[in-house]
Amino acid sequence: MRPKRYGVGAKRMPLFWILFLLSAGLNLLSWKSRSFSDFYADRIFPYVTAPLSRLTAVLPFSLGECLLIAAALWLLVLAGVLVLLAAGRIRRHGEKAEEKPGRALRHLWSVRFLHATAWVVNAVFLVMTLNCVILYHVTPLEESLPGYGKSYSVEELAKLRDYVADKCNTLALQMPRGEDGEVFYEGGDAAMKQEARRAIAREAEESGLSEKLIFERLRGWSTTPKGMFASEFISQQYMQGYYFPFSMEANYNTVMKVMNKPFTMCHELAHTHGYIYEDEANLIGFLACIHSEDEVFQYSGWLGVLNYVDNAFYRNVDRQIYRAHPAISETVRTDNEFLSEKTWERVEKNAVLSTETVKAAADTYLDTTLKVNGVSSGKASYEHVVGLLLECFDGNFPE
Repeated sequence: MRPKRYGVGAKRMPLFWILFLLSAGLNLLSWKSRSFSDFYADRIFPYVTAPLSRLTAVLPFSLGECLLIAAALWLLVLAGVLVLLAAGRIRRHGEKAEEKPGRALRHLWSVRFLHATAWVVNAVFLVMTLNCVILYHVTPLEESLPGYGKSYSVEELAKLRDYVADKCNTLALQMPRGEDGEVFYEGGDAAMKQEARRAIAREAEESGLSEKLIFERLRGWSTTPKGMFASEFISQQYMQGYYFPFSMEANYNTVMKVMNKPFTMCHELAHTHGYIYEDEANLIGFLACIHSEDEVFQYSGWLGVLNYVDNAFYRNVDRQIYRAHPAISETVRTDNEFLSEKTWERVEKNAVLSTETVKAAADTYLDTTLKVNGVSSGKASYEHVVGLLLECFDGNFPE
């Protein structure tokens, strides 16, 4: 008597293929029609994601982080199952041996596991399509900015760079600091998370860029940013935060220096509202911070774009011209570090893999993911925020 078939066959096949074809159809439609992608992002995405986001927000930990760990374990089991099935096939092609009940049972459970994997992949394909892929094909945010379509000179880039550097130098002197000289945020991360939510909500209602409401998708309920348990491992990737489309969570690195956190929280919250491009999330994170009533958030916002602007200016002029412009203070440079020296020592001490290996793998994954989704510049797209800043201010820098 043959065992029953399980999985995508028989009665379960219609649902499996309906979900697959739905995901494939939505992918194709988003690539072919910007109008569809815009309609989905504006009118459907909030209603698809809000219930999931509210549900996962109840959890005191990052569900997305747990799902990544589960995925890694699943892949290990999958590798073992494939080896087991391959060994069984080789055995059957060898000498004819008496079929043992235990061997048949292991084969049955292996096949069931493969069928379950097919369903998981199908579900992941659908979730990624709804919460990520379609969003890569919406109308770029730059087309709504005041300076869209204009060309900017190196001189205008220099003005932007000097303005950002001056803001950072000035605000650095106004920060509350502890005995060690590091910026101190009253209320810690818990208070910071709530201010990040308020900053995003404020940006949704009043962008300060024009009479037109630009960041409409920021409206509505925002989740609360969550710290990541594996922040030391994330630090090896030089990552400040992650957006998990599977759980609609905004996650941040808890061990990085304080001044990185407000900007990162607002950046990741922008992703949960459908702004999937990294340069756009950088711009929204920046604007949300500088329009906050909290000076630490303001400083974090300016610091968040300082390196992008300063590096762009440095690449476009010679060293003599660069040195003739206002210098960035040592205090700012220290505040703008990713991790403190002490934290780096702890990260390296506890590391399972070398930082070089982890960072190379993470860079390759991020670059590939972005390019697959139509972002031709890949990881370099983070730096496109400089162009967005030039278009955003269009020479009219805020007081």
